[in-house]
Amino acid sequence: MPVTVRPLEPRDIPAIQQLYACPKAQAGTLQMPLPSLAMWEKRLSNLPDDVYCLVAEEEGKIVGQLGFEANHRARRRHVGEFGMAVHDDHTGQGVASKLLSTMIDLADNWLNLRRIELTVYSDNEAAIALYKNFGFQQEGRAVDYAFRNGEYVDALYMARSNTPKS
Repeated sequence: MPVTVRPLEPRDIPAIQQLYACPKAQAGTLQMPLPSLAMWEKRLSNLPDDVYCLVAEEEGKIVGQLGFEANHRARRRHVGEFGMAVHDDHTGQGVASKLLSTMIDLADNWLNLRRIELTVYSDNEAAIALYKNFGFQQEGRAVDYAFRNGEYVDALYMARSNTPKS
């Protein structure tokens, strides 16, 4: 059965909690181990208007999640930023591509954004390759960006521009 992408519904929150408890999903994000359901309920309830939470679903199971925020600051209203994770059992199966495609369509064709930004750990080669396939380019590197599993890890700043060609 194909993966479908749709907006988050309150009934999805326990599955999101479980997704971010997966070792690979946790290692690729800034999430802490042992995430509580209460924390996720608080985080995902009553999202502001400029925040979009998408889930990827396959056969009734949440297999991925993407959070996207359109910047509300006056001089950065043309920019969006996102983070995402895919359930460990579904990596490499096109889930992230489906989430990214949906988010980029929203940003380009509905929100009129010109730039999408992300941060990715420098050792996450699969994610970096995926982002490059979608037109993201590396713009910088943050040394010792985060502490993960007992050591500091670097991150890359990447962005995709939707600037009209002249």
